[in-house]
Amino acid sequence: MSTRIAFLKGHGTENDFVIVPDPENAIDLPPAAVAALCDRRAGIGGDGLLHVVRSAAHPEATGMAAEAEWFMDYRNGDGSVAEMCGNGVRVFARYLQRAGHVTEGDLAVATRGGVKTVHIAKDGDVTVGMGRAVLPEGDVTVSVGERSWPARNVNMGNPHAVAFVDDLSHAGDLLSPPPFSPAAAYPDGVNVEFVVDRGPGHVALRVHERGSGETRSCGTGACAVAVAAARRDGADPTATGAPATYTVDVPGGTLVITERPDGEIEMTGPAVIVAEGEIDADWLEAATSA
Repeated sequence: MSTRIAFLKGHGTENDFVIVPDPENAIDLPPAAVAALCDRRAGIGGDGLLHVVRSAAHPEATGMAAEAEWFMDYRNGDGSVAEMCGNGVRVFARYLQRAGHVTEGDLAVATRGGVKTVHIAKDGDVTVGMGRAVLPEGDVTVSVGERSWPARNVNMGNPHAVAFVDDLSHAGDLLSPPPFSPAAAYPDGVNVEFVVDRGPGHVALRVHERGSGETRSCGTGACAVAVAAARRDGADPTATGAPATYTVDVPGGTLVITERPDGEIEMTGPAVIVAEGEIDADWLEAATSA
């Protein structure tokens, strides 16, 4: 390993990421290293880390290499591995464009949640094909303090519990994972969205992301919320035959989510690269072994 490692910093609706370009998968990034890099006081700081690897060079992505040249090896801020991150895919695509690997238009990105289609528009927004939602059966409840709410179980390649509340302050501080039941519904933990209505086709959320705490935005969470809202509102596109579009306000901005009659979901929003530099490999080694 060289003594310095390139990195960039980016965000999508203020869901921020450390970006580590590593086309040949040559950099070892154990959980402790990722957590150190994402530490907001002692590291670079981020809700998660985007490890940029060619699909053919990563054992989890070789099967997708024929469809997508690049693999988003996404990690949560605590170093744990995650299946997907919608805001992360947009920032990942923006990095590929900045680095000259892709141009405006369409591309495919491999993730642990499957291959995602991406469109980089001339106006700067990035649209991601998020796939179809899975709606597991069974009642779910989430709680904060003395309050409890029924929640919709929505899987977007990662698990979500969507609870509609009267006031976003009811979500509490979201520093620790909100309790849920039954435990069997989410054996590996869950992302929890608390949602209020802002108007027809317009909602706002706060989210606790599994492994990261409260974040300023969650792309898969915004999709899960739109799906849950459409079912609640009697606007299920698979039943009505008409697309359902929701504007979803997150603390860091606004995303637009459309679910088509075939079940495919598209998310549109901004993606920004704010800085680039080098990580000191000696610091990273020391931080990892501490």
